[in-house]
Amino acid sequence: MSLWETGRGAGGRAGSRRTRSDGLLVIDHGAPLLNITASPSPALLDPLLEGGWLSPWSAPVAMLEGESRLNIGRADALGMGRLFRGNDGMDQLSQGLLHLAGDARIEQHYGTFVRSLERSPEGPWRLLAADGTLLTEADWLVLTGTLLAHPRSQLLLGWQEVPLARVAAGLADLQLDHVLACLAGIRFEARTNLMMVFEPHQADIWRALPFALVNFDASAQQRWGLRRLTIQSLADGRCSVVAHSSAAFAADHLDVVGSRSAAARLLPHPPEEGREEQVIAALREAVRQCLAPWLADLDLQAASSQLMRWGAAFPLAPGLPSELMFCPQSRLGLCGDFIAGPGFGRIEGALRSAELLAEQLWQAAPKSLA
Repeated sequence: MSLWETGRGAGGRAGSRRTRSDGLLVIDHGAPLLNITASPSPALLDPLLEGGWLSPWSAPVAMLEGESRLNIGRADALGMGRLFRGNDGMDQLSQGLLHLAGDARIEQHYGTFVRSLERSPEGPWRLLAADGTLLTEADWLVLTGTLLAHPRSQLLLGWQEVPLARVAAGLADLQLDHVLACLAGIRFEARTNLMMVFEPHQADIWRALPFALVNFDASAQQRWGLRRLTIQSLADGRCSVVAHSSAAFAADHLDVVGSRSAAARLLPHPPEEGREEQVIAALREAVRQCLAPWLADLDLQAASSQLMRWGAAFPLAPGLPSELMFCPQSRLGLCGDFIAGPGFGRIEGALRSAELLAEQLWQAAPKSLA
């Protein structure tokens, strides 16, 4: 069994930004927490808690309404239900899942981009790199994201065809054809996230705020171009502040992905010189202005800053019906937050879809998965 991931580690939006040069720097740049809203809870939740990978989260949340009204305790969809965070970073969720699966049995490949797919009706799945090099062969393929199966890859990356659609043309699998048609109809919202790190003497004013996570209602999003702000304390007294843009702001700046992100090396054309700095400056100014009533004379220039854009941060309903997530004829499965059902668009939905797919895979191919 092997895992292939373009990023530096597992988790995607539920990952954490780390660096070899600074072992104490951990930034949850995507999902700041996991919330469970439906019952029963995913079967994997208790083992993750018992193993010390996750912990309940009870830090104060708030909603910024209009231009400057702070409603303490009001939450959006992310803050409802039971809240959890990864211990020492949200990437511990994925690390815990790999541990529970027996990570010694899983070949893990990070920083490797799967550019295309091949498969004949009777042959294995073949994963290929951008230069056509064979990465691996597999009897079964599970996609946890939609880049290789959704037309957005043509728009964002300039590809001539959707990799999975090209393979499906030769497989004569009506269910797979249906899957691709449904996926093509799913729209995604992007997010542009600004990550800032403050030294200990600057971090105290952030920790003194009456919230660790503040969301923005519709009118505040329109005013500031921000959707969410999280404050994350670091072990050495520093703190990181992550500002998530609104969908409208991200849509206006889709050409800027962040020069240090995994997506940067995939773009056919780099953004215009200075564009990244302009976006960082715009988001910094939005943060400064919206927090001015609580943090006067806020100096964000001293913070270490970097940018991350999630091109498909949030799928929009209705999503892919769960009955289509498993294509036994083509030996293909899909799971992730884009699968319709409880928790759709959030980590909860990804966990639940993974558990559902695992049951179907085990019934179809127990020997190859053992």
